[in-house]
Amino acid sequence: MSDHPDKERLVFFISDRTGITAETIGHTLITQFPGIRFIQRTYPFVNTLEKARSTAKRINNAGKQHGIRPVIFNTILDDDLKDVIASAEGMHLDFFDMFLVPLENELGCHSSHKSGLSHGIADEEQYMDRIEALNFSLTNDDGVITSKYPNADVILVGPSRSGKTPSCLYLALSHGINAANYPLADADLEADRLPQSLRRYRKKLLGLTISADRLHNIRQKRRPGSNYASLKQCQREIEIAEEIYRNESIPIIDTSHMSIEEIATTIMQHVRHNKS
Repeated sequence: MSDHPDKERLVFFISDRTGITAETIGHTLITQFPGIRFIQRTYPFVNTLEKARSTAKRINNAGKQHGIRPVIFNTILDDDLKDVIASAEGMHLDFFDMFLVPLENELGCHSSHKSGLSHGIADEEQYMDRIEALNFSLTNDDGVITSKYPNADVILVGPSRSGKTPSCLYLALSHGINAANYPLADADLEADRLPQSLRRYRKKLLGLTISADRLHNIRQKRRPGSNYASLKQCQREIEIAEEIYRNESIPIIDTSHMSIEEIATTIMQHVRHNKS
């Protein structure tokens, strides 16, 4: 194995559905190679022979154009479509072939080989719970309304841009969790204590923190050159927020180097613990 791999590589995520599975697993794998710049392309809903042929042609053309052998992550189930994609030049990783065949052997029966089952509304009640949770998170975003906090499963507290809103929306859509968030504004930070409106819900609170450099970079993209985005202001807000968390015994999650999925999983561990 070469100690000097190609510094650039084409990666394709191919699916007969949304492509989320191929992207999620594929991204997890390629992040283990930080020295390579991956040129990523996703082709979802490749569910006809015409689309499969067109996709295979695009893969071949891209490979020739860049002079790089593509890596192809594939979650197509239909054998005819898979054969067409497999004809494309590249290194193929078929996730269903990797896992379904061993699983069929272990369970002693054949899988249905039907696509879309994981994305269907198999449980109408669960689907409606997630829609209601999404509405809850949107209504209880940024601490504007606190009257619904008794119905919250979790309340995220933290400085602006520390990851509260996207985490709440992900929790709602993926887990049906009623997640509210409350940003620590200047008045809260100057008081150097937990806002009165949150005190009765202390057991539901989770404090988000983030490195000052990371917060500075995020805010710079939103309001470049402002005091709000200055490194000094970011450091001040984080220091006060963390002091509040410690004084109030609020669990802390550092979002500096975490994806939204990782943040949500960590939050779910706290929610399940509180419910057990």
